[in-house]
Amino acid sequence: MLCACSGEQFKFDEPPPESPESLATRDFSASGISSRNGTVDWDSKLDDAQVDEVESTLKEALSLNYEEARALLGRLEYQRGNFDAALQVFQGIDIRTLSSRMSKAISERTRPLKPRSKGDIVPAGVMSLHSVSLLLEAILLKAKSLEELSRIKDAAKECKMILDVVDSALPNGIPDGISEDCKLLEMFHKALELLPKLWIQAGYLDEAVLAYRRALIKPWNLDSQRLACIQKDLATTLLFGGVEVEVPAQFQVWGSTAPKSNLEEAILLLFVLMSRMLNGQIIWDSEVMSHLTFALTISNNFESVADHIEQVIPGVYTRAERWYLLALCYSAAGQNDTALNLVKKISGCSEANQEPYIPSLLLGAKLCSQDLQQAHEGINFARQVINSAKNQDEHFLVQAHKLLGVCYGNAARVSLSDFERNFCQREALAALNSASVCKEDPEIMFILGLENAIQRNLTPAFNNVMRYSEMSAGSTAKAWKLLALVVSAEQRFKDAEAIVDLALDETGQIDQMEHLRLKAVLQISQQQPKQAIETYRILLALIQAQKESATNDVVTSQRRLEVEAWLDLAGLYTDLESWRDAEICINRAKAIQFFCPRNWHATGVLFQAKARYKEALVAFTVSLSIEPDYIPSIVSTAKVLMKMSNDVAPIARSFLMNALRLEPTNHEAWFNLGMLAKMEGSVHQAADFFQAAHELKLSAPSIWFYVLPNMNRIVLPIDVDEQHLRQANGHDTEVVSVLMITAMTQYNMIVTTNSYKYI
Repeated sequence: MLCACSGEQFKFDEPPPESPESLATRDFSASGISSRNGTVDWDSKLDDAQVDEVESTLKEALSLNYEEARALLGRLEYQRGNFDAALQVFQGIDIRTLSSRMSKAISERTRPLKPRSKGDIVPAGVMSLHSVSLLLEAILLKAKSLEELSRIKDAAKECKMILDVVDSALPNGIPDGISEDCKLLEMFHKALELLPKLWIQAGYLDEAVLAYRRALIKPWNLDSQRLACIQKDLATTLLFGGVEVEVPAQFQVWGSTAPKSNLEEAILLLFVLMSRMLNGQIIWDSEVMSHLTFALTISNNFESVADHIEQVIPGVYTRAERWYLLALCYSAAGQNDTALNLVKKISGCSEANQEPYIPSLLLGAKLCSQDLQQAHEGINFARQVINSAKNQDEHFLVQAHKLLGVCYGNAARVSLSDFERNFCQREALAALNSASVCKEDPEIMFILGLENAIQRNLTPAFNNVMRYSEMSAGSTAKAWKLLALVVSAEQRFKDAEAIVDLALDETGQIDQMEHLRLKAVLQISQQQPKQAIETYRILLALIQAQKESATNDVVTSQRRLEVEAWLDLAGLYTDLESWRDAEICINRAKAIQFFCPRNWHATGVLFQAKARYKEALVAFTVSLSIEPDYIPSIVSTAKVLMKMSNDVAPIARSFLMNALRLEPTNHEAWFNLGMLAKMEGSVHQAADFFQAAHELKLSAPSIWFYVLPNMNRIVLPIDVDEQHLRQANGHDTEVVSVLMITAMTQYNMIVTTNSYKYI
């Protein structure tokens, strides 16, 4: 007792074990007073009379006042684990009455040391810092006793009183004159840490956030590690609390530059923590990096994540792990080329003596699967995973086979020879069938169904899509669409439309719009132009109605869909020879997306229908200058050249052969080859071409199963020649250059837009 009274601090970070024995019932000795000699005798039941008797004894023995005596007795009860008894003792202290005296004492006793005049003395009756510390400890122990008794909200209110007392006494924070080992400072710091945790336990997250901000807004003399813990806890609460708490006016110390949301505030806190960790001011905490990665990811700041990963001190990540994380960041930011280069470093010569880092190899295969030109590189990555992961992880093997199948499928679509194409198609199906043994990844069945559909294996494709629907516990939007396309490829347009009608009831708004467009295309295939026009009207009305409330990603999808709808209508009106309506639809599409190959292709088709072949040729040329591998424009260019003159038959043939190289199942290219052979007098060859076109048309879907990814748009400045065009495209432009020369020398037509020439 004497030690406690003299200022010895009691440690209560962990609550002591409960004791069935109250201090009022055990032997107690202080300054020669003992219950054993009969001087003081306490019963097992602690009532007010007994508390008063104990207080009187403490006062006489230790020269304490009423509140200090209760604070000491309550501390001892808490130490024994008798939380009910401790609470009963603490409740006898009227803190609300004493709070003003405590604040005044703190203010007077903590003034900066300076030469005092004779009249400059501490006023009489001001409490000592020791007495204030004892009472603050009593409040804190009362709060912890309430916490142990599951009265969390009351505990938080009691703990808040400590902050109110000190804050009113020191409105500008704790001065430097108070030593760090001061008991008052320690009690206050413990209250700063405890209060937000109590509010969180009580379910008041907004109060918890305010308590954290209160702990950080002023200089409270917290040590670096303790301050970092509070900052991290606040950032975690802001990120995962699910409550948006506005910054009060008194906390907006940065004025207009204050964070405008919980996410911004959390990111700023984590930035500060990362900077201090990198400078060695606090120890490394991997959770801070994890929270910062999450915060920047949901705010789409992936490059910032990469910057912080690069700044991490050596030893936290291995070289392969660091490159892998950087590759993930750049991939998420849309910089797939940079990400792929980093993955190649991991599997390069510098890491030849290290174990293969399988996650990076899988990432490399996935990145390559998204680019047709990187298909063979992706095959190598997937093969490395299969060779490295044998007898290790079945999940890695399944994913490797899935990506291997996708890469082989892409390789088949860019193959230059029939032998290579057939080989890649067989390998794609083999790899996907090997991956399909996994019952936990329905995506494999969808990819297998898509690959079968592309290869015109319609029955297996239908079965794969149905199995995907079963595995995913209900069809997704893409499953409905692929199923409808497979059925339409079987020329069962009515059944395909019925599937689309079912999909309209099962999918969200954006997917419903996609299905409405598909429904209209199916109605066109069934020679139902009026119904198709009405469906397009509904689709365009829905797009217009949702423009104002849509997010950026949704707006992008809606713009693409709106362009497709207008161009579908343009094609329909062109077939109906309603030239004016077709022109209006094309102009609407160009107003949304001017540099779109299909816009210019539709323009060329309209000119072609009007027998204005020169204008049509220019329009198709513009389409190919934007996307050189746009197959419809390649085929249409050949058709126009065939109609204009027999002298350009070799050029037309080169166009058609290029189209078949890109898409061997294009029945229009085969049909026009037949027409060209017939013009040249090769009747038997023409018959073969017509037969191939007829068989392929019988298995052609209403919309192609896949679309080649858009190439970078090529804008040709004035005086750009063929060599510059080759360098700009980065791949074979022989067909486009032939057309360029033909159009310029024979027809002398150049389209000029914004001081650029589109050949």
